[in-house]
Amino acid sequence: MPPIASTVRRTALILAGLVLLTACGGGGNEPAAGTAEDGAADGFPVTLKNCGRTVTVDAAPRHAVSLNQGSTEILLSLGLADRLAGTATWTDPVMKGLEKDESTVPRLAENQPSSEKVLAEEPDFVTASFESTLGKGGVASRDQFEELGVPTYLSPSDCAGKENTGSSDGSRTETLTMDAVYGEVRDLAKVFGVPERGEKLVASLRGRVDKATADIDASGTTMLYWFANAEAPYLAGCCGAPGIITEELGAKNVFDDTHEEWPQINWETVADRNPDVLVIGDLTRKSQTAESAGKKIAFLESNPATKNLDAVKHKRYVLLSGQAMNPTIRTVEGVERVAAGLRSFGLAG
Repeated sequence: MPPIASTVRRTALILAGLVLLTACGGGGNEPAAGTAEDGAADGFPVTLKNCGRTVTVDAAPRHAVSLNQGSTEILLSLGLADRLAGTATWTDPVMKGLEKDESTVPRLAENQPSSEKVLAEEPDFVTASFESTLGKGGVASRDQFEELGVPTYLSPSDCAGKENTGSSDGSRTETLTMDAVYGEVRDLAKVFGVPERGEKLVASLRGRVDKATADIDASGTTMLYWFANAEAPYLAGCCGAPGIITEELGAKNVFDDTHEEWPQINWETVADRNPDVLVIGDLTRKSQTAESAGKKIAFLESNPATKNLDAVKHKRYVLLSGQAMNPTIRTVEGVERVAAGLRSFGLAG
């Protein structure tokens, strides 16, 4: 339900937000009230250190907006659909098991929504998976939301040990691990007053990784991760979510010599590296060329530079959702599917 505020106050929030985002004005809103049942009466205010900022939430959010699919799926997995006023920026169908809950939450945009559309929902909390969403060229900056009294949260996996400069997807100064994702789950569960649910979800995710990687040894197997674009493909560097998958399985990424998150590399260089397995993003969005796995495979099997790759000739393809190739709770799904693929190809002990 919407925050407890008068109609006048609601209108003032929206108007203040529009002024701020277009003319550097200011405004504010009042925190939502909580109940003991949902945990809002105990343990608040909550203060977190998040991507170089201090974030304080006075009461459990009841009308939040999640601006990226990754953060949305965490909140849905925590059973918080009734606390979401809207979601945006989807690359894939929602994670299995969450379809019913997701259908109850308004989708503000398939891709990036306007700041006006977000503010019209009168959010009491805004969360995102990528710094670009809450930065220059994004929906609005964290400063702009916070000047309105709306706390914001950014996934630690997109800032800890990562440089997000320039127009690319950034580069890693430190190797990402699942601990960053687990930390995000715990942070959001704490913010929403349901820390026990967070611990339960983390335990489940850890258990799935342990099960998928039990007794597996893929040393000597080389892999390439292709996210999108046929003409100038985005391929995974060493240290993001694909790095987690590769490390868990003991395999090798053929482009582990670059720390860029998703460098664009030509197909002739791919042919020189000749990976054993191709991990292919199967996306439903339409912002790049060759988004679906079907289009990617058709390209690989017809392009002169790729059709003679060992992985292509032997059809050693593993299909993943875009979310599994980003640092999200679905990276665990990536570990599971790649492990299963390597076993089926006879490339893992």
